[in-house]
Amino acid sequence: MITGELKNKIDGLWDAFATGGLVNPLEVIEQITYLMFIRDLDDADIKREKESAMLGLPYKSIFADQVKIGNHTIDGRQLKWSVFHDFPAGRMYTVMQDWVFPFIKNLHHDKNSAYSKYMDDAIFKLPTPLLLSKVVDALDDIYDVMNKTQSSDVRGDVYEYLLNKIASAGRNGQFRTPRHIIAMMVKMIDPKSDDVICDPACGTSGFLVSAAMYLKETRKNEIFFDKDKKEHYMNSMFHGFDMDRTMLRIGAMNMMTHGIDNPFIEYRDSLSDQNADHDKYSLILANPPFKGSLDADVVSADLLKVCKTKKTELLFLALFLRILKVGGRCACIVPDGVLFGSSKAHQSIRKQIVEENRLEAVISMPSGVFKPYAGVSTAILIFTKTGHGGTDDVWFYDMRADGFSLDDKRAPVDDNDIPDIINRFKHLDQEAERQRTDQSFMVPKQEIADNQYDLSINKYKEVVYDKIEYPPTIEIMADIREIEMEIGKEMDELEKLLEL
Repeated sequence: MITGELKNKIDGLWDAFATGGLVNPLEVIEQITYLMFIRDLDDADIKREKESAMLGLPYKSIFADQVKIGNHTIDGRQLKWSVFHDFPAGRMYTVMQDWVFPFIKNLHHDKNSAYSKYMDDAIFKLPTPLLLSKVVDALDDIYDVMNKTQSSDVRGDVYEYLLNKIASAGRNGQFRTPRHIIAMMVKMIDPKSDDVICDPACGTSGFLVSAAMYLKETRKNEIFFDKDKKEHYMNSMFHGFDMDRTMLRIGAMNMMTHGIDNPFIEYRDSLSDQNADHDKYSLILANPPFKGSLDADVVSADLLKVCKTKKTELLFLALFLRILKVGGRCACIVPDGVLFGSSKAHQSIRKQIVEENRLEAVISMPSGVFKPYAGVSTAILIFTKTGHGGTDDVWFYDMRADGFSLDDKRAPVDDNDIPDIINRFKHLDQEAERQRTDQSFMVPKQEIADNQYDLSINKYKEVVYDKIEYPPTIEIMADIREIEMEIGKEMDELEKLLEL
């Protein structure tokens, strides 16, 4: 969430593009994204060089030695943001247009990689050296502010705010899942070094990046000192699909900047026959779009057999069950309607998750989590694909606070249930004795089945009402009479004043 000084800096950057003659909002977003990627590439290269030195591993900078671009061979250091941002405007413009952009377009040697597929048509569109100079200075200021706030996902913050500025987030469903919610889901699901992770509606790859960073923090030695596991981490662990090329481009750059050499990021309608995946992934992390209804003609027949509906949120649940391996886990966000909807499709998909697989947890989130983009109430489902049941007791948690105000401002606050959610989920064996009046509790599968597989927490939560003792009616009436007399006296005094 962007506020205060950072918001003003980005507003200034946006104004600079408009003043410089670049006014198409999507073009502005793409150009900002390219430039941020170029800056991040320099930062990431320095960071990886330091990490390799600490781990005693060999590393060669992508800017090392001479770099061949077209028919020219140049000093690679000139392509570093930290070097060319000090050049005069004219020279910087020439370096960016003739060298840096061709360099990043051909950075990945594998022409079938996600990066190559979505960078091939990248075009440098800033019209003048003066505009480039202003934008580079503005981005340096933005990064200074972000570094002070210790935020790690600068591109995501800027992109989120820019989407809001062009009023497309709510209409296209392209608002990002808050990073602290993503981080909570990743910690709860605890990815392993051999997982194959998928987000079938990946957007800017926020879930995949968070999973990658979690693995890097918690399983660094296990992954990076094992050749096969490192190869898996870099090339075959992460899979993401989306139907927006701008999102895919940003997602691919986001992953590469965070050290994933070759994620499988692909243009794909996950709900259509174009998606032939079955029993492929061991972990799904997702917040699929809640666009309501869609054309049933484009939906995969396999999914319609499981859940005959046009609602995307239900079809994505059916998809998750299809593409997970047996034993595979899923943590996904769904709108509240999925939990209690009474249609045959709603009950059918809930029954399949509860009866034929193992539903582990339902975390109910407050409606303000996705503000200012949407006020929809949502929940997190965590389940494991078994194909033969396994649900015994389902853990419910009533999240009331996530560390931010639940209005459009989303300002930081002290109240935050997230650490408690993670801790309790990690110790479910201690949850059995909790009462239905507590913030979390267990519900037996049979009780859920008896309630048409309703998964809304309010169906099972018990509310304790404080008993209020009221005075006798005769005393209340006497108080009212006394108040009336006081009003009469005040009215008499007011009339006397008016007569004067």
